[in-house]
Amino acid sequence: MEKVRLGLIGDNIAASKAPRLHAIAGRMRSVEVTYDLLVPAEQGAGFDELFDRCAAGGYRGINVTHPYKERAAARVGIESSLVRVMGAVNTVVFGPGGGPRGFNTDHTGFVAAWRAAFGAARPGPVCQVGAGGVGKAVAFGLAALGAEAIRLLDLDRARAERLAAALREARPETKATAARSLEDAARGARGIVNCSPVGMVGHEGTPVPRGLLPGAGWAFDAVYTPVETRFLADAAAAGLETLSGYELFFEQGADGAEIFLGGAVDRSRLRRALAEPA
Repeated sequence: MEKVRLGLIGDNIAASKAPRLHAIAGRMRSVEVTYDLLVPAEQGAGFDELFDRCAAGGYRGINVTHPYKERAAARVGIESSLVRVMGAVNTVVFGPGGGPRGFNTDHTGFVAAWRAAFGAARPGPVCQVGAGGVGKAVAFGLAALGAEAIRLLDLDRARAERLAAALREARPETKATAARSLEDAARGARGIVNCSPVGMVGHEGTPVPRGLLPGAGWAFDAVYTPVETRFLADAAAAGLETLSGYELFFEQGADGAEIFLGGAVDRSRLRRALAEPA
C-alpha cells in the first residue's frame, strides 16, 4: 500500500477531526495516510521554520489553519487568480520541482456546503464577523453565490477594509463594506456569519449577541469544534436556518484529500465512515 505523510499547521488544533478524515479518505483509495497535528509553539518553531521542516521532511502536503493561512499564501505558488486575490491558503502540496503549490479549499468547500443546504438560493445581504484567512474564503464564496452586500467586521478594521476592497475589485456587483459596528452590520442582514475564532474550544462565547439575530434568515458558523456552538444555538432559537462549520470542514477536507491523493473520493461513503465511532 502506498504511504503518504500529511499534516496540519495551526494553533488550538488538538480536537481537529482532520487526521481521521484524511486517514479514511486514504484507505478508500488504498493509500496509508499519516496525518500529524503540528502546533508551532509545541514544535519549538515559528510558522516559517515549521513549514520548511515539512517541505524538507517527507510530507506530501499540509493543511494550514488559524492563524496562519495568510502567511502560507506568501510561501507558495498559486495557480488560481482568485486565490491570489484572496491571499489565503489552507492546502499546500509539496512536489518535485517548482516549489510548493497552494490552494484554498475553504472557498470551494463553503460554496459546496451552501449549495447542499440551500440549493440555488442567494445569500442576500450578509453580516460577517471575521476577515482573516477563513473569512476571506467565505466572503469570496458569498460573493460567488450572489450575495448583494457583505458587511465585514473585524477587530482589525484595516483588515476588514482590505478584504472589502479586494471583493469590490473582484466582484464589482457585490457591495462590500467594512462596517463600523456589529449593530450596523447586522441591521437588515439576511445572513449572519461567524468567521472569527469566538465560540471554538478555548475561545468560548458568541460573536453576535442573540438580540441582533431576530429578523435574519440564516446563520453560518465557521467554527466546528464544537459542532453545536452557542452562536448557532442562539440563531436556531431565533428561528434562523443554520449551517454548521462541520459542513465546511467536511467539504474542504474532501476537496483537500482529492488534491493530496490525486483522484476523486466517494463523499457519501467518506461522510458515513467519518460519522461512525472512532
